[in-house]
Amino acid sequence: MAVAKNGGHHVWRRFAVIARPYWLSEEKWKARGLLALAVLLLLGQTAFNVLLNEQTGEFTSALAARDADRFWASIRQSVAIVVLAVPAYALYYYVRDTLGIFWRRWLTNRFLDRYFADHAYYELNAAGTIDNPDQRISEDINAFTQQSLYFLMIALGALIQLAAFTGVLWSISRELVYFLVVYAILGTVVTVVVFGRVLIGINFLQLRREADFRFSLVRIREHAEAIALHRGEEQESLQAKQFFGAAFANYRKLLRAQLNLNVFQYAYSFLTIVLPSAIIASRVISGELEVGRAVQAAGAFAAILGAVAVIVDHFEGLSRFAAGIDRLGSFSKVLAGKEGGKPDSAGRIESVWGPHFALEHLTLLTPGRERTLIIDLSVSAEPGEGLMIVGDSGGGKSSLLRAIAGLWTAGAGRIVRPGVDETMFLPQQPYMVLGSLRSQLLYPDHDRRVPDQELLGLLERVNLGDLAGRFGGLDAELDWGKVLSIGEQQRLAFARVLLRRPRFVMLDEATSALDAGNEELLYRELAATATTPVSVSHHPALLKFHRQVLELTGSGSWRLHRAQDYRFR
Repeated sequence: MAVAKNGGHHVWRRFAVIARPYWLSEEKWKARGLLALAVLLLLGQTAFNVLLNEQTGEFTSALAARDADRFWASIRQSVAIVVLAVPAYALYYYVRDTLGIFWRRWLTNRFLDRYFADHAYYELNAAGTIDNPDQRISEDINAFTQQSLYFLMIALGALIQLAAFTGVLWSISRELVYFLVVYAILGTVVTVVVFGRVLIGINFLQLRREADFRFSLVRIREHAEAIALHRGEEQESLQAKQFFGAAFANYRKLLRAQLNLNVFQYAYSFLTIVLPSAIIASRVISGELEVGRAVQAAGAFAAILGAVAVIVDHFEGLSRFAAGIDRLGSFSKVLAGKEGGKPDSAGRIESVWGPHFALEHLTLLTPGRERTLIIDLSVSAEPGEGLMIVGDSGGGKSSLLRAIAGLWTAGAGRIVRPGVDETMFLPQQPYMVLGSLRSQLLYPDHDRRVPDQELLGLLERVNLGDLAGRFGGLDAELDWGKVLSIGEQQRLAFARVLLRRPRFVMLDEATSALDAGNEELLYRELAATATTPVSVSHHPALLKFHRQVLELTGSGSWRLHRAQDYRFR
């Protein structure tokens, strides 16, 4: 309901922030040209409407007077107008929608750039400050661009129609013009004041409820195997039904609000069928006005009323549009760092590039600063001197790697490590990118050119020599996260490291699914590339590949050991 409470100025302010950059961007001349062409075609539409309205009155009067020549001359003119009008109407919608898709492309790319910059996507997911960012990028941007142009053209069309038909109606009946102004103002005020706040707030909530329901279904698809293994169908079904129930209950509120609006709108519209004729009936009956002129007046009245009552007629759509603007606007502000998207500079861990790896007086807190994980940690690892991180579950091992990666920044102290191109991170659950087997090996350097023989040799080195042949070659595209076991995925992730040869690699239980033989093989291959490992693990067999052991003992304390002297408890 926040949208409704903040009022129209809030919505317009957010609309301007989102819309303005495109019209000032590198695509501005193409955008402005298409908009100008759409407006020109809109003017043509109105001109054709005025001419057709005039001919409608003409052939109606000809029929009333039983003047065949006059009637058929008017019909021929009407047909000629229609022949010219049809292409103009069709081209108008083509131009408007073309502009909309160009705008959507530009705005989507802009949001995606900001979404992936500085790990914003990660921070938003961890903090939960914005619900369903995927929907806001895929659906809300599309709705924003299409509906912006739709309502802009409706507003411009209403102004043009108002200017074109007011003169026609004024020449026939001034009383109708006076009545029309009062009637339109009254209808608009009632719609905005009585129905406005309620509808905008409910529509905003409905967008969120629908997105939550859709997200719950996506999670079920992504975690189908785990759910099946746990026999969690009943709970998952119950939870999905709860999300749908919330959307259903809110939609019923929306239907009730729309019912009240529809009753008013239809009563408002149906009265316009009767009132114009009632107002000028005496002049037609007395013979002062031809029947055709009365029909022309009714047509002009309807056209002008449609122009001045545009808010009344389109209020339901406008309320949904306003709710979408608020969702997209709040997302944009968070991405811009104006609503807590990034923590304050005070109390942040400093990261610097250097030739070696070191943690200097590092104190690490959880992102929300609820808990202190590590206090005043200092340790370094020169190239070739691996570091193994051990400790009880929940002691902060994986959190420390997140800090080293720059994902967690709450705390104090300094982290020194080689640049992005000289450091890699392997989580326990490898990430399998969408695409071919070749793209799995090259990720994230998708533009890199590596001979097929070298890639096949890499697969041999990590004991996956049969993988390409088994699935149809390096260019086979499959859902690799499903067709490969976790152990195979972990070996494939190691192949990426062997190909890239970084100076340091951070491994978070990256061999947890492997047998001792494969684990030994991978670490020996790693040692042969002169890549220094920083490993989170509890496997004693890996001690020989590291020079030091960092033991996180819990409650922020830590101890440093020589690997050759360390014994697991």
